[in-house]
Amino acid sequence: MRNIRAISEEELISFLTQSSEKQYRAKQIFDWLWRFRAVTFDQMKNIPEQLKNLLSSNFFFDAINISSMQESGDHTIKVAFKLIDNNFVEGVLIPSDDRVTACISSQAGCSLKCKFCATGTMGFTRNLTAGEIFDQVFLLSQLSFEKYNKKLSNIVFMGMGEPLLNYENVIKSISYITIQNGLGISNKKITISTSGIPDKIKQLADDNIKTNLALSLHSAIPEKRSNLLPVSNKYPLEQISKALTYYYNKSKLKITFEYLLLNGVNDSAEDAKALINFCSKIAGKVNVIEYNEVQNLPFKKSTESNTALFLNTIYNKKINVKLRKSRGIEIDAACGQLANKQKQN
Repeated sequence: MRNIRAISEEELISFLTQSSEKQYRAKQIFDWLWRFRAVTFDQMKNIPEQLKNLLSSNFFFDAINISSMQESGDHTIKVAFKLIDNNFVEGVLIPSDDRVTACISSQAGCSLKCKFCATGTMGFTRNLTAGEIFDQVFLLSQLSFEKYNKKLSNIVFMGMGEPLLNYENVIKSISYITIQNGLGISNKKITISTSGIPDKIKQLADDNIKTNLALSLHSAIPEKRSNLLPVSNKYPLEQISKALTYYYNKSKLKITFEYLLLNGVNDSAEDAKALINFCSKIAGKVNVIEYNEVQNLPFKKSTESNTALFLNTIYNKKINVKLRKSRGIEIDAACGQLANKQKQN
């Protein structure tokens, strides 16, 4: 049997034609899949019973479900999603005055082993399918209405995994999230965060995806970054810089540089100057992020004095920089804390 959400509309039309069914049924089925998130064929009300039976004998759904939830004092909600193979991934719903952001996962676990990240300690299990990624957005969108009475406004691929190492499924999921007979969310409201995979960054530009792009930088000193992000040994900063320049020149979309401040590691004036030198070559902005301590990892949040020195060094060079306060820390829902620690049903 095949996953019904892993085939194209053209493949579905071909199946229906070979089965002596009407081609227009393909659009009806796709509307149920990607607009209404039907997860059984019985939910497809305008599909004849005979066709439902045909579909159910040839296809299955890779639907996920919410296993557990935790809510923090700042109303951030962390959700554990159970996959059909009994693996789990986590997503986060982050409310603010003017928006609600869904932070979603692209992989079960992660292979990059970034030294400061809880997910990196889990190892890599598998890529998520386009349907599993789509489901996170759909379910978090419903939860946004239920909990905040607000529409989901933004999506960030900043949960578990490296999105660009699951390129095909991430891009396919975005197509279903953005099309009008899907969820109809604008590409401009979606951000893909990457540790820096140069060929895939260029492919994003060539494929004209038009989402926002964020680089998890964390150090602009090559040796230091390689220590923090082992992937930098394979893809050095010079290659990443060229790929980002290519992306900007082709898409005209500015890059966001994410920089996690680690006490005594990457928060000196020297580190700030290296960041300035790297970012000044590429149109974009800098998000400086407070570190959220992870159990059994040696890193600490930067001190107030070090943070102030770091930020002032950047301010003086007139680079667009913002200090991003962490949300959902006490439920391990903040950046770098996702590691499936919730109780799961």
